Amino acid sequence: MAEAERIIGTPDIPEAAGDGPEQSGPDSEETAAAEQDGQRPGSEPDGAAEAEAEAEAGSAGKGKRKIAVLFAVAVVAYALDLISKMIVVAKLEHHEPIELVGEWLRLSAIRNAGAAFGFGEAFTIIFTCIAAAVIVVIARLARKLYSLPWAIALGLLLGGALGNLTDRLFRSPGVFEGAVVDFIAPKGFAVFNLADSAIVCGGILIVLLSFRGLDPDGTVHKD
Repeated sequence: MAEAERIIGTPDIPEAAGDGPEQSGPDSEETAAAEQDGQRPGSEPDGAAEAEAEAEAGSAGKGKRKIAVLFAVAVVAYALDLISKMIVVAKLEHHEPIELVGEWLRLSAIRNAGAAFGFGEAFTIIFTCIAAAVIVVIARLARKLYSLPWAIALGLLLGGALGNLTDRLFRSPGVFEGAVVDFIAPKGFAVFNLADSAIVCGGILIVLLSFRGLDPDGTVHKD
């Protein structure tokens, strides 16, 4: 009997439950491929995530550059206005006007307690508060700025508002009531300064951009 068992041999023992052959099919192949790439099934590919992160970083960089342009334009406009007023007060005030183009364009120093171009002299404090509010609004809007033309326009507004606000705060007769220095005198028109010019140019540019449907965030819409 022992010899017979030796010849026939002992039958193979079946594999334990749960250790059966591996399943095959599309799902198992997808899982194996994902594990080989170091990702879990259903997760977003690394390339797409990196592309999205790069896009966000690029957008943030563009926004910072537009903000830099805004403040650079504002600084230039403010500096030109401030320097011109210092020269006018020192060299032209209480002197005869200087004719640049005959009677058509002269430099004549005056003190203006009203708004731009001499309007509303009885509301000096109100115009001072409006100028301060404009500066705050522009500073808040700059956080969503992605358009270069809008950056230039808002920079002109900001520089001009700061220029006239400086006069309101630091020139006589007192704080919030100071008279603005005007000196550009075209024939048949009100006398104004470089800050007024910057504000008007910035306002015209904003109107043109609005008509074209360009928003400060860089999007273009058509009504």
